[in-house]
Amino acid sequence: MKDKDGKTLTTEEFSKKAANRIVTILREFEVFILHIVGCFPSHIVRKFFYVMAGIDIGSGSAIHMNARFYNPKNISIGKDTIIGEGAVLDGRAKLRIGDHVDIATDVMIYNCQHDIHSDDFAAVKGDVSIGDYVFIGPRAIILPGVTIGRGAVVAAGAVVTKDVNEFEIVGGVPAKVIGERNNKDLHYKLGRAAWFR
Repeated sequence: MKDKDGKTLTTEEFSKKAANRIVTILREFEVFILHIVGCFPSHIVRKFFYVMAGIDIGSGSAIHMNARFYNPKNISIGKDTIIGEGAVLDGRAKLRIGDHVDIATDVMIYNCQHDIHSDDFAAVKGDVSIGDYVFIGPRAIILPGVTIGRGAVVAAGAVVTKDVNEFEIVGGVPAKVIGERNNKDLHYKLGRAAWFR
């Protein structure tokens, strides 16, 4: 038996590659099932399946329709947090989202990417942590290894490539500090999520 590069494989190498392929297919199938579940217009039903898949979701939190997940077992979401429609949440490394976080529509949070300088285009992982009371605007992208501090704001369409300090407002590509949040005594609740979203 030979691999894709034409190298002859031992029985042990072949078995290991076959087992890895089966695990990959099962993970892809899980992602597909969660995508279908994400189209169902009920927060209760979606949350049930997301928790069954291993996502840790705090009380009062909601994930709107059409969210996408990668390896959900590494995703943790705090209480009273709302994730907007079409969000991408990557769990190939740890993804921690705090309490009272507002993540808008089509936000993409990745913690795995390719090293474009490596000979084999290898995957590089980095945990992502989003603090309490963070607001991430529509279509923002958070890249691997980023920590966003408590109360920070990410403007719509921003691409966050490095850490954001507490209460900073960042925007642009790549995201840079454009301001600071005035209120540092945050204690609000986001309220309920829209019923059919």
